[in-house]
Amino acid sequence: MPALILLVLGGSILTVGDVIFKFYAETPKSFLYVLGLIVYLLGLIFLVQTYKTENIAIASAIFVIINIVTLLFVSKFYFGEQPSLWQVVGVIIAIVAILLMELGK
Repeated sequence: MPALILLVLGGSILTVGDVIFKFYAETPKSFLYVLGLIVYLLGLIFLVQTYKTENIAIASAIFVIINIVTLLFVSKFYFGEQPSLWQVVGVIIAIVAILLMELGK
């Protein structure tokens, strides 16, 4: 499976873990904390698999950027949190960075 697909899957799974941790922060229940950790570990498994074929720095950067981009959408459309103009600009720059990293291969 291509590394970029693994990174998108892993970053998206990490976003699910972030959402679980947000629920935990609002309603501290131990099972949410444990579930969040398990989901995070599942997401990280995808990242680790990409290390077999990708540069560790590039794979980690893409993974984090994908997580940030998906978190922006989840925070806006699920939690109703409005991103600032600078946050949107930052995400656009991050997407351009991913494209440049992928084109630079």
